[in-house]
Amino acid sequence: MEFLLLGGVEARTATGPVELGPARQQTVLASLLVDVNRPVTVEQLVQRVWGHKPPQCATQTLYGYVSRLRRLLPGVIARGSGGGYVLTADEQNVDLHRFRRLLVLARRAEEDAQALALFDEAAALWREEPFASADTPWFNTARNTLRKERWAAELDRNDLRLRFGEHAALLPALAEHCAAHPMDERLAAQYMLALYRCGRQADALAHYRHVRGILSEELGVDAGRDLQQLHEAILAGDTELSPAMRPGPAPALVSAAAPAPAPVSPGMGAAADRAGAIPSHLPLDVRGFVGRNAELDELDGLLSAGSTAVIAIVVGTAGVGKTALAVRWAHLMRDRFPDGQLYVDLRGYGPDAPVSAADALAGFLRALGLDGAAIPEDLAERAARFRSLVSGRRMLVLLDNARTVDQVRPMLPAGVSCFTLVTSRDSLAGLVAREGAHRIGLDRLPQADAAGLLRTLLGAYADTEQAAIDSLAERCARLPLVLRIAAELVRSRPARTVADLAEELAEQAALDLLDVEGDPQTAVRAVFSWSYQQLSPPVARTFRLLGVHPGHDTDAYAVAAMTGTGLRDTRKALDVLVRAHLVEQTPGGRYQLHDLLRVYATELAETAGDGKGPLNRLFAYYLATASAAMDAIAPHEAERRPEAPAADAETPAFGDYHAAFGWLDSERAHLLAATQHAEPDYVIRMSDTVWRYLNIGGFHDDAMVLHTRALHAAEALGDIKAEANARRVLGAAALRTGALSPAIDHLERALALYRQVGDRSLQAATLNNLGVGNWRQSNLSAAADCFRQALTLYEEYSVHQRLRAPATNNLARILHILGRSDEALELFEQALAIARENGNQASESNTLCGLADVNAAAGRHREALDYAHRALVTARNAGHRSLEGTAMRTLGVVHRRQGDHESALRHLDTALQISRDVGDLEEVMATLSALAEAHDAAGDPIEALRLHEEALTVDVGSAQRDLRAHALAGIGDLHSALGDREASREFWHQALVIYRELGMPQADDVEARVNGRHSPSAASAV
Repeated sequence: MEFLLLGGVEARTATGPVELGPARQQTVLASLLVDVNRPVTVEQLVQRVWGHKPPQCATQTLYGYVSRLRRLLPGVIARGSGGGYVLTADEQNVDLHRFRRLLVLARRAEEDAQALALFDEAAALWREEPFASADTPWFNTARNTLRKERWAAELDRNDLRLRFGEHAALLPALAEHCAAHPMDERLAAQYMLALYRCGRQADALAHYRHVRGILSEELGVDAGRDLQQLHEAILAGDTELSPAMRPGPAPALVSAAAPAPAPVSPGMGAAADRAGAIPSHLPLDVRGFVGRNAELDELDGLLSAGSTAVIAIVVGTAGVGKTALAVRWAHLMRDRFPDGQLYVDLRGYGPDAPVSAADALAGFLRALGLDGAAIPEDLAERAARFRSLVSGRRMLVLLDNARTVDQVRPMLPAGVSCFTLVTSRDSLAGLVAREGAHRIGLDRLPQADAAGLLRTLLGAYADTEQAAIDSLAERCARLPLVLRIAAELVRSRPARTVADLAEELAEQAALDLLDVEGDPQTAVRAVFSWSYQQLSPPVARTFRLLGVHPGHDTDAYAVAAMTGTGLRDTRKALDVLVRAHLVEQTPGGRYQLHDLLRVYATELAETAGDGKGPLNRLFAYYLATASAAMDAIAPHEAERRPEAPAADAETPAFGDYHAAFGWLDSERAHLLAATQHAEPDYVIRMSDTVWRYLNIGGFHDDAMVLHTRALHAAEALGDIKAEANARRVLGAAALRTGALSPAIDHLERALALYRQVGDRSLQAATLNNLGVGNWRQSNLSAAADCFRQALTLYEEYSVHQRLRAPATNNLARILHILGRSDEALELFEQALAIARENGNQASESNTLCGLADVNAAAGRHREALDYAHRALVTARNAGHRSLEGTAMRTLGVVHRRQGDHESALRHLDTALQISRDVGDLEEVMATLSALAEAHDAAGDPIEALRLHEEALTVDVGSAQRDLRAHALAGIGDLHSALGDREASREFWHQALVIYRELGMPQADDVEARVNGRHSPSAASAV
């Protein structure tokens, strides 16, 4: 008998298909087939078939389904030994299990042709969506997992077909897939390669630019190193990319992360795909990796045996190869983590402060698809959000160079599907004791492996000098970092032998370092010193200055600014340092030093007396380039930013918004680090330059740090205007974090200072922010007063008319809440005209939603629907995911008012998913209540009651109390409709108290219900 799950649930015998009965009965069969030959308990079956809220009769109904299935499929289903049921069958006769087995065989195949045939056979098993008749949370999760497995197999299959020269045949399908998966770097690489092989080099390069822009805009990251290298090869017309490649396994062209093809509306495809982002952040694989087989096997065993959350710690001294081992193993196992690989260098032992858990989590959350503004401020909330996002996903989390347990613990996933690998010089005993982490101690390489690594790196140089290689390996303390540097010394001096180098290193250690026999650090410094002496003076100076750079990595432009040389010469010097293994080149064209080399370079710089000139040139470069980037991001605010200094260095050109934003993302930490060492005036100017970028990106932690420094600098200089600016942007950042009292305090003090210096434009901007603060504190009258004052300043003094839109829109919304719809409508129309005149799509979408709300409340449903549709299109064109959710909710509400319950529920379900994805809690709360009203209107008051109650559990602090009152009133209405008058009065009374405090007109209607004078349906409680 054959069973089919990769489509509709079917059973077939030699005589034909078996009639399996109703859909729920088929779902019972599918539940057993997923775990074929393994018992499934009654409780598991009920949960799989009915979800988390089964009917009271579920168990009895289940028995009936199983009984009928046993009659239809005699001898197949039996009682399990521990209760429940077990379905016995050959796994190869169940298409799902056969599919998985074929993938295993394909990936183990030694011949490409055999592998491709197996992948083809596996692909042919799919008829349509798996478990087509099953729609419960358990099956939805299982279906999603299978989709990912199928997608990973499809990408493997593409690699093989490209290897066999099928690029032309593949091209249409690759283009279609790229449109559907705009955040998959491996797919993008396959498409680029196929385009290039079809003679469309320009299209391949254009697609790379498109992908890179999406990644920068949506995730704040550059394309992965693999994709960058492919781009460089295509740009150079590399003949290695031709179909006739050397035999062997299919090429791993890229990773498993995320991109797209033909032009789409900016942000539209990417925004829709962000929640499913698959990060692939591993550093480049290690070249010439040798040895460590026992440790690799130990990690393999942990992965294979992991029935609980697995945490492995690789510990050892500096330079012993902890990161190399972890990265090598991660690359070997990356197919075991199809949902992504997260990586962060925690910089636990560098000269700068280690990366905090909060900052590392923020990076992870962005990589997993969250907008910057959606990232919680609190560390515990970030950790909880991270655990939620990776729950059930098969992911690797690599935490490199950790210093303390506290740095690591918040980043540990909770589920069994993730594997966490940590490297550290510390034993991290707390993780072993509390979390049950498995520790792997890494010692120096055994002599045989150390010599083997040298032979691998030296190639032909090693053929005749075995004894000298053994001596050199010992002289390098058998540390991989030092061995690589020594090997490059040999290769760079072909006239000298390995024996010569070993002898010279011994002399170097004795003369310069007072050699202590057997001390590894002595050997390290000897190799560093000898390597440094081989550098030309300009390259040696470049190396020294890298040691005093304030960040953990840098690019060629910044190094050129420090050295005062041209970009071309700087890149040549950096290439020399990379070849000598004194500097590491990382993805994205950036450079960094190992911790030990950074300490050494810093010592050399101090001895050489390079002075403050290089840092001053670097700081000037950063400020000038940041100003140019902001001109690309917010050109309308250029006149309000401080004049940038003339940078005595080449600077990158920013062709568009995405390039500018990407540069600021790459250099954000370094811009902040510069303000820690620079003069007060510099700190103020940097704060005034980049505040808008930090606000847009949701980098509120960094904003608070930078603007607080600017405030202290302004106070030290007695600069009133600078103090006002710092307090205004500090207040705006505090508003974003929910710290309402400090925000309002900063804004009120900024307003007083702006009045003192007579800056009306910034008075108006500050009043708008103050209005938002009062609104979030539910002080609607004070909020409206602030918005009116701001508009008065704009109108009376003709100050920056284009900036009127936010205050106009905000006042309109307050008036609509207060029931003054005619005034609100007029203001919304004004705000729309201003937004369109200035090309502000985000403001336009927000205003269109307001117009839809006002028209829907007035019964003008056709107009409301038009406004809501336009709001959705505009939000998507702007790439603004949060506003897309608001527009979806607005559409759902309008459909509900029209009586189109199916469309209402569909749009509101989507809106809820979006608002949860971006972490907009206020929007989540509003959408839950809107969904409740839609379910009630559709005849499901029980679900409506549950949704209103869930809305009350959303933690929005003291913000948006009107949303809480709305949910309370809705619960009261539902209890009334269900006949529980006592409960309804209790909830109405709670809503009434809030409405009265806010001065909202809904108070009169709710009071009438409390007093028994009015009892509307819950759906009309708007």
